[in-house]
Amino acid sequence: MAETFDLHSDFAKLDLVEDWDLCRVLLMEDSYYPWLVLVPRRDGLRDFHDLEGADLQGATAEIVKASKVLVNCFRPDKMNVAALGNQTPQLHIHVIARFQTDPAWPGPIWGKIPARPYDPVEREDLLVRLRGAIVEMENAEG
Repeated sequence: MAETFDLHSDFAKLDLVEDWDLCRVLLMEDSYYPWLVLVPRRDGLRDFHDLEGADLQGATAEIVKASKVLVNCFRPDKMNVAALGNQTPQLHIHVIARFQTDPAWPGPIWGKIPARPYDPVEREDLLVRLRGAIVEMENAEG
């Protein structure tokens, strides 16, 4: 089956980490939190319950994979996973590493403080680190 997919313009400014079997994995532009956004590469999805069958299973597996990548890279105190979509209607899942020292702890990150963009060198280093952690994890799994 041919894949049709248009990425919402709100996500166009985010850096691509990788394309996985189902989701495009993006780096959220907020250096306060190690934060990935998973966007299933299917048009017309708005809410998590719109996923069915193999896509639902694939999204769940990729949320777990993203969580493990962030845990392996950062050793957070807690992982947060959310699919809100109140501002951007395209289905996307936030996978966020949280620390007791982060500026929003222990509350939700939304609306606490304005996002802090990455320094370009810091962003590139983080992308290399995340991609390396993905390869390492995939190699360890088989």
